[in-house]
Amino acid sequence: MTDRLVEHHGVPVLVCAPDGPPVASEQDALDQLIGAAFYRAEVVAVPARRLDDGFFDLSSGLAGAIMQKFVNYHLRLVVLGDLSDHLRASSALRDLVRESNRGRHIWFLPDLDALAARLAPDSYSG
Repeated sequence: MTDRLVEHHGVPVLVCAPDGPPVASEQDALDQLIGAAFYRAEVVAVPARRLDDGFFDLSSGLAGAIMQKFVNYHLRLVVLGDLSDHLRASSALRDLVRESNRGRHIWFLPDLDALAARLAPDSYSG
């Protein structure tokens, strides 16, 4: 499977392939995610399994650095998939996910259906 551009409620979304290269650094995020989406999409939906485990270990700083890059480039990041193992291991990550999902720039969602629902005009005022 390759990355594909889809549209949900008028919002262009780059859906990253689950079997694509791992995102293990800020540079990977710039090259594989932000670079691929720039001028094409407003949202990048990346499967959680593509993200290095360091992303979910907040002490590594990787999540914060990648999330800041998305904000700087005016793109929204959506991490898709089951995070239950990571969430059980870290109360700080649970807090980050909860707070991020209240905002407009970074979301952690179970699947593309949840993303489509989140982008619906009656649930999002972006």
